[in-house]
Amino acid sequence: MQWNSKLLASTSWANSITNKEAKQKVAEQIAAKVAAGDVIGVGSGSTALLALYAIADKIKREQLTIKVIPTSIELALTCEQLGLTATSLNNSRPDWLFDGADEVDPAHNLIKGRGGAMFKEKLLISSCPKCFIIIDESKLVEKLGQKFPVPVEIFPAAIALVEAELLKLGAVNITLRPAGGKDGPVITENGNLILDVNFAAISTDLEKEIKSITGVIESGLFINYPVEVLIASAL
Repeated sequence: MQWNSKLLASTSWANSITNKEAKQKVAEQIAAKVAAGDVIGVGSGSTALLALYAIADKIKREQLTIKVIPTSIELALTCEQLGLTATSLNNSRPDWLFDGADEVDPAHNLIKGRGGAMFKEKLLISSCPKCFIIIDESKLVEKLGQKFPVPVEIFPAAIALVEAELLKLGAVNITLRPAGGKDGPVITENGNLILDVNFAAISTDLEKEIKSITGVIESGLFINYPVEVLIASAL
């Protein structure tokens, strides 16, 4: 017996995707990499979402068997809607992954976390031998922090301590991220808060320095990770 859920059947996260035609071409590049038996990490972003749809189409056409590891409840629901078999890091190690990013510098360092899932995303990237970051040209920056603050997920009781320590690291503005669909702050899937932090400068050591603060769960800085960046160029 199966649920007849209209909510799951109608779930859609792709209502307003800019530069969709170019992003679709990159999505097809990702889908072309799928092989039978793959375990694939599924990250966030509109281009990554299009890639997920392209992968679902391919496995239906070619009758492939794969597993996916989604990085958020949103993506897990989408995988269910598309009939993709989900697994977890406790059961499988990903063969490769695809993900989005909020900023990418010339050395392919990243800022991620506008969706609030940077802990799971970093866990996947750290576990995976091959990582594809798929973006459009608007995400390219000369230096990190140019367009977006650095998201920092923190344990709620540590907010004052973390704030003080971030200021010591050169933070010039710290904001508790407010929720859009509820009163109060964003609560992550891990039950934590997110601070959005602007720094005067972002050094190659800053990711580790932020992580060393007691109460910090993870930051949205991804520095010196072995990633391949695929860019959806405007047509």
